[in-house]
Amino acid sequence: MDERLQVYESKMTKSFDALGRDLAAIRAGRANPHVLDKIKVDYYGTPTPLQQVGNISVPEARIIQIQPWEKKMIKEIEKAIMTSELGINPTNDGSSIRLVFPELTEERRKVLAKDVKKKGDEAKVAIRNIRRDANEAFKKMNKNNELTEDDQKDLETKVQKMTDKYIADIDKAIEEKTKEIMTV
Repeated sequence: MDERLQVYESKMTKSFDALGRDLAAIRAGRANPHVLDKIKVDYYGTPTPLQQVGNISVPEARIIQIQPWEKKMIKEIEKAIMTSELGINPTNDGSSIRLVFPELTEERRKVLAKDVKKKGDEAKVAIRNIRRDANEAFKKMNKNNELTEDDQKDLETKVQKMTDKYIADIDKAIEEKTKEIMTV
């Protein structure tokens, strides 16, 4: 692949990966440990990812269990979960924390599906902005006689194909996540 295109391919990949992480954090009735990815715990004065202070497991379909490596971290983990946007109250049995995910109501499923669509639309906008930046860079290169007009058109066509591929991937990811959310 042309090194002039690699920069933009890399940016598009990063945008798509960011969408994947955002979608993984949206819970769909089943317990998914990725909903805890963005939660930080105060570990001796340092905000530390939850995964680094304990073992996270899914013993049942709608339960996440967190087993802290240090017992005194239970209160900190509980506090971090309660102040997060997770919307679930942790249950503490003295040695571990359990998060019980309630069944999603039809109304909540629709709200989550809308949120998934919104995140997908934001990712598409990011991809299109990258395409625009690429095309502007190619025009500038042509103006500075670094590219012929044919090369510019060729690069713009390749960027458009890349854009189409990522937009299709985003649509597929949105469709899969929406289906997962709407499945009872």
